[in-house]
Amino acid sequence: MRDVRTLPKAHLHVHLESTVRPETVRELGGTSERAEAFGTFREFADERARVRSLLRTAEHFRRIAVEFCEDEAAQGSRYVEVTFTAASHGERVGEPEMPLEAVLDGLAEGGARFGIECRVLLDHSRRRPVERLWQTFKLAGRYERVIGMGLAGDEAYPLAPFAEVFEAARETGLHLVHHAGEAAGAGSIREALDLGHAERLGHGIRVLDDDALVAEVRERGIPLEVCPTSNVLLGLVPSLPEHPLPRLREAGLAVTINTDGETALADEYARLRDVFGYEDAELAELARASIDASFAPEGLKTELRAQVDAWLAAP
Repeated sequence: MRDVRTLPKAHLHVHLESTVRPETVRELGGTSERAEAFGTFREFADERARVRSLLRTAEHFRRIAVEFCEDEAAQGSRYVEVTFTAASHGERVGEPEMPLEAVLDGLAEGGARFGIECRVLLDHSRRRPVERLWQTFKLAGRYERVIGMGLAGDEAYPLAPFAEVFEAARETGLHLVHHAGEAAGAGSIREALDLGHAERLGHGIRVLDDDALVAEVRERGIPLEVCPTSNVLLGLVPSLPEHPLPRLREAGLAVTINTDGETALADEYARLRDVFGYEDAELAELARASIDASFAPEGLKTELRAQVDAWLAAP
C-alpha cells in the first residue's frame, strides 16, 4: 500500500477557521479541546464560533493561513480551495477588508514556502442578513485569488432570499458552491441548483433521497464535496461504515473527498482504505475526481493528474 500522504490531492471543502491548530488556539487565549461528536448542528456552530472570536488582528489571520498551508502540504494537498467567512470577520473587528487581505497574504506566503496553490471561496451563513451577503459579493470581486462564494450553515434557512445576489455573482463570473443536502434533503439541493446556480454541492449526501435528482446531478456532472468524518461527528451519519459514500459512487456521481476542517485529508483517505477496503487505484481515482472538480486552471489540473498517475505507477 502506498503512502496516502504522498498522493497528490485537491482539497475543495475545508473551512479555514476549523483548521486552527490547538496550540494556536491556546496562544490566542482559547481552549483547544475539540468535541469528538456534536449533538446538534448548533453545538458544532457554537464551538466553531468560539474559535473565530479569538481572531482579532491581521497577524492572527495571516498566521492561521500560513499554518494551514503547512499542514495541508504535509497531507499531500497540492491545490486547495479554502472557505473563509470574510464579511462576518470584517464586521466583527470593524475592518471590512482586513481579515480577507491578511488571509490572502498568509496563503501567498505559505503557498510559496510549502509548495501548495490556494484559492479562496467566501461563505455566508444562511442565518445572516442578505445585506452581509452583498458585502461578501463585493469583497469577492476585489481580489483575484477569491474565485467564488456560497451559502453555508443551517439548511433550515432557505436559499431563496439570497437568489438575487447569486444572480449578480454568476454574471460576474464568480463560481458558486453551496452547502446543501447535508442535514436537509432533496429540496435543499434543488434550491441550490435552481436558485443558487451551484456548480458543486457542499456535502450533497442526501441526493440519494430522490432518484430523479440523482439522475440529474449525474447527467449534469455536478460534483459532490463529501466529508465523511465530519458527517459522523455532526451526527448526520451513525458511523463511518454506514456512510453513503460507496452508494454515491455506485450511482455514478462525481464524488470528491474532503474534510470540512474536522480532520486531516490524508487521514480521511486512510480511513476509506481501512473502512471500505479501497485500494490504491480507487484512492487515486478519488484524487483525480477532486482535481477534475476543482476550479484550478487547466494547465495545473493536467500537471496534478500526471502526479497522481506517477504515484500510482510507483513501486
